[in-house]
Amino acid sequence: MKIAILVEGATESAFREKLREFLQKYLAQNMPRLKFIPQDGRIPKEDKLKRLVENLLSGKDAYDAVIALTDVYTGTRDFVDAADAKAKMTTWVGNNPKFYPHTACHDFEAWLLPYWVTIQKIAKHNRSAPSGAPEKVNHNKPPSYWIKEIFKLGDCKRDYSKIIDGKAILKNQDLMVAIQACPELKDFVNRIIALCNGEVIVYSLPAVRHGKI
Repeated sequence: MKIAILVEGATESAFREKLREFLQKYLAQNMPRLKFIPQDGRIPKEDKLKRLVENLLSGKDAYDAVIALTDVYTGTRDFVDAADAKAKMTTWVGNNPKFYPHTACHDFEAWLLPYWVTIQKIAKHNRSAPSGAPEKVNHNKPPSYWIKEIFKLGDCKRDYSKIIDGKAILKNQDLMVAIQACPELKDFVNRIIALCNGEVIVYSLPAVRHGKI
């Protein structure tokens, strides 16, 4: 199984290694070939996304599936919420059965919030985590803002770096902690597992039946 995953550049660098580590343990011999394809800051829209997906799914080196992983908060208000982001990407691509839209809600840093104690240690500050579920931290002040702020307040004396600090926060963590706290992350990981004929971790996707999507 060859799966292309479209991501914004910094997310790929911060998250790829941890995701592969988790999937390797979970899928073992069914581990797919994952190709992370950075998109220069954000996933393309409309015809650009359609052409990119179609190119990846065609030719002698075609992938078996393409997953697009976008932030809901892209710096602009392109998407109202996760459902809107996935619906728009599906419309842009044209209901291609080998294309799977997924989101980080509201941005990648939501998946880091469950490890707030580690964030505090790296930032060298004891500021409390934002209240509520990680993926409910929204457009008005998305998760990345909270992490940037604790770094500014902390004694680490530097700005937060998604690539450097994202990796450091995740390094020794159990990804299952974030998977259980973040439904969109559950859906994304379950999608990869189901495409590889594995038993999904959490039955949160609408089309899941008997461990398959």
